[in-house]
Amino acid sequence: MSYNEWDPLEEVIVGRLEGATIPSNHITVTYNLPPSVMGLYRLAAGFKYPGWMKKLAQKELDGFIALLEGEGVKVRRPEIMDFSKKYRTPSWSSRGFTIACPRDGYMVVGDEIIESPMCWRSRHFEQDAYRPLFKEYFQAGARWTSAPRPQLTDDLYRYNYKLPKKGGPIEYTINEFEPVFDAADFVRCGRDLFVTVSNVTNRFGISWLQRHLGDTYRIHEIPSLCTQPMHIDSTFMPLAPGKVLVNPDYCDIENLPPALKRWDVLVAPRPDPVSGIMAKISMCSPWTSINVLSLTERKVVVDASQPTLIRALKDWGFEPLPIPFLAYGPFGGAFHCATLDIRRRGTLADYS
Repeated sequence: MSYNEWDPLEEVIVGRLEGATIPSNHITVTYNLPPSVMGLYRLAAGFKYPGWMKKLAQKELDGFIALLEGEGVKVRRPEIMDFSKKYRTPSWSSRGFTIACPRDGYMVVGDEIIESPMCWRSRHFEQDAYRPLFKEYFQAGARWTSAPRPQLTDDLYRYNYKLPKKGGPIEYTINEFEPVFDAADFVRCGRDLFVTVSNVTNRFGISWLQRHLGDTYRIHEIPSLCTQPMHIDSTFMPLAPGKVLVNPDYCDIENLPPALKRWDVLVAPRPDPVSGIMAKISMCSPWTSINVLSLTERKVVVDASQPTLIRALKDWGFEPLPIPFLAYGPFGGAFHCATLDIRRRGTLADYS
């Protein structure tokens, strides 16, 4: 039961690093990586992540889990899987990726768990790791829905795709062949959900979700200015009723949806420079600095490497909880990505 991104967090699924494998080479993977590491990930595709990388990230993940439990949050974990095993369908083959980021593939809207039709072939069987938990939640009364299983044939992908130039028209690695979306391209604010069309989420997928949710919920698009758009939570991050943190590089602040006209738009400071090998080989943009996790309307978990953002959050009336998490970047994300809200204490409300 969870309706938004800020009600008091009571139970959460946190990702795992065991079995993590560098995703198989594919257009949807390559063009969602920072250009500086595209070649590296192509060369390493299909191999397990080195032990030293997992060790560094695991230490920070353990610290994050300890913080959550110290705040009274119940932490659940998916099953361990070996993603290095190759699998195939009649149309394609791939190895897996990881279960480091539960947010990408699943969303909780009220009492319903929704499994996303993700477009990365390397994530096609990721949901198996969550099945024991989802069966438990279903038996306890939750609704459990899976969006139409995507075929992921070559018809879905634009193999002639070229990286857009900054300031030019935004194109995507996927088309409208079938409905696909990552749950991480949505954030929830009661009756209003906000979404970014991206390299992993098409309008067909958004239409499917809106029709499935019905008139109780309204989905609004936040157009992304990023040349490699993927996941809204490094662009637009609601923190509390009427307060949203935005990335000024990726978000046109002057043209936000009318549903936000009464909201305070908190413009995030530019990410502080970071150092270290894990930051250099991250799969993510530096703007994962705003990929924070709200535990309540005031408490926000934020990366300790971002003192400017920490000061800004304090000035805005929040209570930042800083811990290190940069080593998680090569596995796909930060605090919001690494979690899936299962239960927040609160009710459905209209904040627009």
